[in-house]
Amino acid sequence: MDTIIFSSVVLAAIGVLAAVVLYFVSQKFKVYEDPKIDDIVLILPGANCGGCGFAGCRNFAENVVKNDGLNGLSCPPGGVAVNTAISAIFGGGEPENTPKMTVVRCNGNCENAPAKVHYNSIPSCTYYSLLDAGESGCAFGCLGCGDCVAACKFNAIYIDTQTGLPVINDNCVFCGACKKACPRSIIDIVPKHEDGVVFIACMNRDKGGEAKKNCMVACIGCKKCEKNCEYSAVTVDNNLALINGTSCIACKKCVEGCPTKAIHALT
Repeated sequence: MDTIIFSSVVLAAIGVLAAVVLYFVSQKFKVYEDPKIDDIVLILPGANCGGCGFAGCRNFAENVVKNDGLNGLSCPPGGVAVNTAISAIFGGGEPENTPKMTVVRCNGNCENAPAKVHYNSIPSCTYYSLLDAGESGCAFGCLGCGDCVAACKFNAIYIDTQTGLPVINDNCVFCGACKKACPRSIIDIVPKHEDGVVFIACMNRDKGGEAKKNCMVACIGCKKCEKNCEYSAVTVDNNLALINGTSCIACKKCVEGCPTKAIHALT
C-alpha cells in the first residue's frame, strides 16, 4: 500500500514539475502575433495569388503589420476597396490608386507570323521554350500553350483559337500571375494614362530583316518612333523599341508613325 501511495505522489510531483517547466518554456519561447494580422486576413480576398509579391494573403498581412501600414504595399485583386479598408486599420485614408492595364506584347498571330513547323508535344510554354524558337521561327513571341491561362485564378485570360494569342478580359485584377508564368515575358502590366496605354506589341530583338522574315508586324528597330516622340518616352535598345510608361502620355504619335504597326494603343 505504501508503495502505491509513494508512486502516486512521485507521479503527481513529476506532473506538477513538468507543468511548471512547460509553462516557463512556453513563456520564454512564445511568439506574439499582432491581432491586426487576423483583421487584415479577414479583409483580403483570400486568392493567395502572389500578386502582392508575398507568399499568400497571410504573409502579405504579416508584412503590412510589420510595415505599419500599406506604405507602398497593395493587394491587386482586392482593388481600392480592400486596400482602403486595410489602410483604415492603421488610421490612414484612401491609398493612392494608379490605374493599370495588362497587355500582351506580341502580335504574331497565325496571319502575321505563319507557321513553318508544327509543335506536337507537351502543351506547356515553359517546356516548349526550351526546345524550339516557335512555330513561326520567332524566338521571342507567344507560344500559345496557355501557361498564362493556367496561372490565372480570375478567369481573366484565354487563348484566342483564331489568333493563337492570349486575350485579357475585364476580370483582370493585375495580380501578375500570368506575367510570371510566361517564359518569354510577353505579358506586362503597365500604367494606364487618361488617354489609355501605348505599348510595343513585340519582344523580338533580331535585326530588322531577320525579324520581318518570321513576323510581318515585328519591331525592326528603325528608331522612327524614338525620333517622333516629343517626350523622350521611346528608346530603341538592341533592335527593339521600349516605352517608358512614366514619361509616355499616350499621344499615339509613335503608333501612327510605326512602319510595321508594332506599336499598339488601348483605351
